[in-house]
Amino acid sequence: MNKNIGIAKIVIAIDGPAASGKSTTAKLLAKKLGYIYIDTGAMYRAFTLKVLSENLLEQLLGDESRLRQFVEHTDVRLTDTQVWLDGRDVTEQIRSNEVSKLVSKISALKAVREKLSAIQKKLGEAKGVVMDGRDIGTAIFPNAELKIYMMASARERAKRRYAELKAKNADIDVSLDALEAEIKQRDEEDMNRAVSPLRKADDAVVLDTSSLTIEEQVERIYRLALEKINS
Repeated sequence: MNKNIGIAKIVIAIDGPAASGKSTTAKLLAKKLGYIYIDTGAMYRAFTLKVLSENLLEQLLGDESRLRQFVEHTDVRLTDTQVWLDGRDVTEQIRSNEVSKLVSKISALKAVREKLSAIQKKLGEAKGVVMDGRDIGTAIFPNAELKIYMMASARERAKRRYAELKAKNADIDVSLDALEAEIKQRDEEDMNRAVSPLRKADDAVVLDTSSLTIEEQVERIYRLALEKINS
């Protein structure tokens, strides 16, 4: 742990729309603080990957009993750098654009959210965690000592997603406009779902990352965290 940090530990909840910089910033922030990083979005992506791999979308959406059975028999776990689905490392596979397109629909399913929310709450019980997602400061940890709501323009977020996909596959055939449209659609789905919609907690600090580097994002939240830890 950083020598500047006292013994008190807090929960840091970082929410925001897709590609606003949450995951990268949260991961680096946790390392800087000596905290545990919990990527809740990766959990939902793992579920989504399984639905896609087994071609189960239509069946699950139309059958609550089958959905709950599917959820009960799906095991998602996180380690420091890996995401495990039913005992298999899916860290890379969950970042595909196909998963990105569908994850909002899967994460809106009540049975999925109930299972993963319980896991997330358990992971943060001891504090000393940085957790990012869509409903961390509003549903998972409404009493988190520090809440951040990260945002950026849809165009800027599309550029980030494009660069991320291009880095993984130089020959990827997707346009910036298409990615921007997908991001706007995902925002719409996340903000209007019935269960735990994406919204800013009343006491969250808003951080517009449109013109900030990752380092600047981390530093700003780090300073806010130190104030909370040492108060």
